[in-house]
Amino acid sequence: MSFHRHYTFFDRLCLGLDQAVRALTDNAKTTGAPYPAQSIEDSPLSDEQRKHSAALMRINHAGEICAQALYHGQGVISRSRETQAKMQAAAIEEGDHLAWCKQRLEELGSHTSYLNPLWYVGSFCIGTVAGVIGDKWSLGFVAETERQVIQHLQGHLQLLPEQDRRSYRILAQMEKEEAEHRDAAIESGAKELPGVIKGMMAIVSKVMVKTAYWF
Repeated sequence: MSFHRHYTFFDRLCLGLDQAVRALTDNAKTTGAPYPAQSIEDSPLSDEQRKHSAALMRINHAGEICAQALYHGQGVISRSRETQAKMQAAAIEEGDHLAWCKQRLEELGSHTSYLNPLWYVGSFCIGTVAGVIGDKWSLGFVAETERQVIQHLQGHLQLLPEQDRRSYRILAQMEKEEAEHRDAAIESGAKELPGVIKGMMAIVSKVMVKTAYWF
């Protein structure tokens, strides 16, 4: 006979706190997927190129912190076990991206955004609001977030120095997987968000991008 534990709201809150600490201390759960750039030779970069690549990877790392928080917030507040499980699985998959960006930043001799706790808290709050208003809207936030993330990744693939093939390989793999997450959310019944909400998300995203580039 098998038993499935029923997690209370307090249980989920404790798990959410653990997830937050893990994400902000570079210890997020991952699927263990291999590092996409492991077979790519690290070509020499000028100081300016290295700083630029690092800034772009820092933005993407901050974006993955936001994704972690969004999924964690939805998982904590949702009353649907199915949605909780989906958000947990998505967060673990996004954990791969977080680890890859962190590793590449270390290779480039740089650091993650000093404002990551701020990005996490803001996105966690958005996630909890999405979770409260219902699963279909919650999935709508996921789909729109992934859509905007894909746009950023596509732009960064064009902005990377041509020699930085390791960062390019990482971002290309991330773009592919983010598209899969977006499509999965849509297939699960995600509702299209109102234009005002999309616009607000885009504005917040731009603030994060501009700030994380430098800090």
